[in-house]
Amino acid sequence: MTDGLLRASGVGRRYGSRVALEPTDLEVAAGEAVALVGPNGAGKSTLLSLLAGALPASEGRVASSGRIGWAPQRPAVYRHLSARENLVLFGRLEGVSDAAAEADRLLAAVGLDGREGPARRLSVGMLQRLNIAVALLGDPDVLLLDEPTASLDARRAPRARGAVARVRGAGGGVLFATHALEEARRVADRLLVLEEGRVVYVGAPAGYAEEQA
Repeated sequence: MTDGLLRASGVGRRYGSRVALEPTDLEVAAGEAVALVGPNGAGKSTLLSLLAGALPASEGRVASSGRIGWAPQRPAVYRHLSARENLVLFGRLEGVSDAAAEADRLLAAVGLDGREGPARRLSVGMLQRLNIAVALLGDPDVLLLDEPTASLDARRAPRARGAVARVRGAGGGVLFATHALEEARRVADRLLVLEEGRVVYVGAPAGYAEEQA
């Protein structure tokens, strides 16, 4: 890749005759936050899953020049392990040199330090924060987040945004899905709006606001 950290070229997904995502082009540049906006069923989660490699594309291709961190909409953690044990395990799988220290750093960053007991005892919001911490392991170059603040209360959402902002500050890129347009306008440099599996707008948040006025 000569430009951008992550690029999708005509990537799409079909289930038989049903089109979940029409061929889509997308690029995420260093230091950029891009928001995928649209109602439930618009194709946001499908696109993120394709970019993360969690779902095979029916067509097109995805290329990345760095490591990808991925937080799906439903936290993919081991419920019988503690938050710290999850992070240490995933850190070792990712090849993090000091997984224990990295786990402690991330637990503090997302406000879960000191939490004992299995993850199944965590609230929905706490599980989401653990989900984000797993995605942040190993300092990813690109962070993919599916509805990252949907389960967080007003006190906790800014802390999660701060952890994500540090990825951008270090020269990484962030792509996140949300159905909340105000959240996208507040955080993103650029919007990609999906409706029924197809892109209907790409550009600055202000430009989309003018279209909708």
